[in-house]
Amino acid sequence: MKTVEEIKAAIEAAVPGAGVEVVPNPGPAAQHSLLLKPDTAVAVATFLRDDTELALDFLSNVTGVDWLDKEIAEKVKVTRTVAKTVDGQEQQVEETAEETQKRVEPGYLEVVYHLYSVAKKHGPVVFRMRTGNRTDMVELPSMTPVWRSAEFQEREVFDLYGVAFKGHPDLRRILMWEGFKDHPMRRDYVEPDDFDYEPTAHDEVLKRAQEHQAALAAQKGGGE
Repeated sequence: MKTVEEIKAAIEAAVPGAGVEVVPNPGPAAQHSLLLKPDTAVAVATFLRDDTELALDFLSNVTGVDWLDKEIAEKVKVTRTVAKTVDGQEQQVEETAEETQKRVEPGYLEVVYHLYSVAKKHGPVVFRMRTGNRTDMVELPSMTPVWRSAEFQEREVFDLYGVAFKGHPDLRRILMWEGFKDHPMRRDYVEPDDFDYEPTAHDEVLKRAQEHQAALAAQKGGGE
């Protein structure tokens, strides 16, 4: 199979303005991936599926990732004009000094797709998309029109992370109930402390086990 760099080149030749980037994986697996621009992602995905050499006809997995805002400290050189006394006279002199400045890099939501070719028996090829932020720019194109197996998995990412998939045929929650206000897999999610407890079948089993242990203890005590 082609390397990720070769796949990138093939995409750029087939899809004008694709704007694909290689995201390196420094781990032992070295499973590098492709970062797609949302506005050309469907065209790129269609090429990956229909290209005779790649034939990536099977989408096996869709995963969400939440990246929080990140504070970055950078050393920068700053030039300032200061007053100095030279030969008894005060003069304005420029001085350059290095100082640390901090900036906040906005977080985003990321969706990662793993592709295989059943016909060619190769893969995976991994690609990802990123939202503009974690608040009001969370829309990405759905891959369901390209691979039908994306439908339920994108619903899960929508439910748990809050990514809104444009073009999805049935975008609604799949694990949490309708009306639930948050996204439980986000890294800043806080569990509520006012939920109502609902008994389950395990409560009945626990009660029987406790009664059984109590009966055994009483029987043992009566025999002594």
